[in-house]
Amino acid sequence: MNGFNFYEKFSKNFREHPYLTRTLIVCAVSGGGGGLVAYSEGNLLSGSKVDKLPEAGKPKKKVVVLGTGWAGISFLKNLKNPSYDVQVISPRNYFAFTPLLPSVTVGTVEARSVVEPVRNIVKKKENINFWEAECFKIDAENKKVYCRSVTNEKEEFVVDYDYLVVAMGARVNTFNTPGVEENCLYLKEVEDAKKIRRAVIDCFEKASLPNMSDEERKRILQFVVVGGGPTGVEFAAELHDFVSEDLVKLYPSVKDLVKISLLEATDHILNMFDKRITTFAEEKFHRDGIDLKTGSMVVKVTDKEISTKEIKTGNTSTIPYGLAVWSTGIATRPVVTDFMKQVGQANRRVLATDEWLRVEGTNSIYALGDCATINQRKVMEDISSIFKKADQDNSGTLTVKEAQAALKDICARYPQVELYLKTKNLKSFVDLLKQSKGDVKESSEFNIEEFKSALSQVDSQMKNLPATAQVAAQQGTYLADCFNRMDECEKKPEGPLRFRESGRHRFRPFRYKHLGQFAPLGGEQTAAQLPGDWISIGHSAQWLWYSVYASKQVSWRTRSLVVSDWMRRFIFGRDSSQI
Repeated sequence: MNGFNFYEKFSKNFREHPYLTRTLIVCAVSGGGGGLVAYSEGNLLSGSKVDKLPEAGKPKKKVVVLGTGWAGISFLKNLKNPSYDVQVISPRNYFAFTPLLPSVTVGTVEARSVVEPVRNIVKKKENINFWEAECFKIDAENKKVYCRSVTNEKEEFVVDYDYLVVAMGARVNTFNTPGVEENCLYLKEVEDAKKIRRAVIDCFEKASLPNMSDEERKRILQFVVVGGGPTGVEFAAELHDFVSEDLVKLYPSVKDLVKISLLEATDHILNMFDKRITTFAEEKFHRDGIDLKTGSMVVKVTDKEISTKEIKTGNTSTIPYGLAVWSTGIATRPVVTDFMKQVGQANRRVLATDEWLRVEGTNSIYALGDCATINQRKVMEDISSIFKKADQDNSGTLTVKEAQAALKDICARYPQVELYLKTKNLKSFVDLLKQSKGDVKESSEFNIEEFKSALSQVDSQMKNLPATAQVAAQQGTYLADCFNRMDECEKKPEGPLRFRESGRHRFRPFRYKHLGQFAPLGGEQTAAQLPGDWISIGHSAQWLWYSVYASKQVSWRTRSLVVSDWMRRFIFGRDSSQI
């Protein structure tokens, strides 16, 4: 009985004080180095400053958050100001660690290990509530969102808001290819990964039946992945490992019939990575026997065949398949498309926001993550206003000293200026002027035409941010920080100068900081591309991947589950059941 009481007390403390688990996780990740990454990440997530309590009698602003993906959850975790009444609305009541979905498809990691219930994440924040429902209409004019219950479609309700945060993510882009929706599986949600896992095992079980012809067996065991981006490449690698390390032992009679094909419309896979990584990945896939078809565009999908067209030659061919996974990009959700029409963005492919993540054409609606993109303002659109603001003595000309004084605000408002200086190895604005005008001294003056000439090329550095979890998480953290200090920055703005108006912007614009990216290639080998053009490929990068992905889990519960799944796989192999 004493032993039972001890166990009960220990379990209670273990759940209520998750920091007690940290030593276990730190030791488990990679024997030291990886643990330090996990520990430091945990401290960063919990060390944010909390604002003061709201004034007595002051009504709380209503904030509605649509979505519980990377952007939405990052916003909720970092929102520390209790002066908001927050309502979270999403058709799923959990957050999913999507980078590990390819691992879920083959049983390397279990589905429940990569999800955390939303209510667990916000349970200590009394001003945040969650409703499991789907938003089907946004009324920007009247500040209302129309929602429908997930469990009962006839149950509809309306929610008012003062601020709306749209973080609904995106849907799979089929490019209107005939047959894709009916015959292909996607890899976007946890349910998708579970479907793929069952389908893979189904293919092997069907191929093992005694009444199957060899030709039919060969077709059923042909796995086709469409899309050579990170998700498609990682899934193909995980599937190859699953087949070669686990399934060939369980299905020896059909092991020689298995074939994995990866189709990519462009000339290379992993186009967003360094060329060294792309080359290594392609060579490794060829060595592993994965049939890599680049420059091959899918034009039609039936229940048994995929029709492709070679981009260069225009030749068409068909590939028989037993399982096809479509992973070619993202598209806007219908509710967001309808909202874009309301705010005058009907001609755009994705919702546009300003540099503060506020939807263009609105004052109180913000959009984060895959459902939106930042429409960075061009320098040349505001060049006259910039010149006038920098010309402090209203002389009609700028001295180098005046230009240098305004450079900090210019770079803060237009990040492409700073990026252009770095790209051209220019240390200051003086170097930029020298490039266009020749010899320049601090006392030199120049007119607006010369100013335009100096900045004429900077807008060429503008690029859209990638639709990744890393971008969405940073946007959520940034917006939460803005909400935390809304009143403070209203009184003391900290942003750059308003070049078209007087005063300063309340906040500094959002700036994405790229922390690197990984491409798991199977066989315990990963390619890592980190800041500073640092490239690592092989087993060492795989252990770095383990460490970082463990540290980035949203809770210590999921960290322990993911690490234990990895350990289980090393010892017992992957589970091949259809559960």
